[in-house]
Amino acid sequence: MVMTSQLTASAGNPVLRVPPASPAAAAAYFGASLAFHADVSDVAAALAADADPGFVVLDSRSTASWDQGHIPGAVHLPTALIAEQARELLDPAVPVVTYCWGPGCNGGARAALALAELGYQVKEMLGGFEYWAREGFEFETWEGRRRRTADPLTAPVDSEECGC
Repeated sequence: MVMTSQLTASAGNPVLRVPPASPAAAAAYFGASLAFHADVSDVAAALAADADPGFVVLDSRSTASWDQGHIPGAVHLPTALIAEQARELLDPAVPVVTYCWGPGCNGGARAALALAELGYQVKEMLGGFEYWAREGFEFETWEGRRRRTADPLTAPVDSEECGC
């Protein structure tokens, strides 16, 4: 009886219309997702540590976008130039974390694909430059270094870590 009422309730529920994956399938999916993606806060924490982070950050946007603002220490390599210039700028033994504008842009994913096809280990930074700036991390422009106040919708106001 309980099973019938659960099925009836979920039939009209847009979230449960397609049932959740099994725990094993969910673990495989989310584990794989973490192998492909890095989060802005994690990238910032790794770059801020005193040790070598073990990866290089790659900005795949245009020169005009780069000049408008980029992560300090990032390598600038627009996606269209990856095939011809990656070997000159990137060590194939060092993983690469790509980014583009933000979550509404798939440029970081396209750059990651181009690098993976060349044999690089790669992750895409979720949120891109938009969330880097919105979370209050320092960035460089053609005029110098800047930092915005963290947006309380993207980063905790009174803490260094979000706890996730």
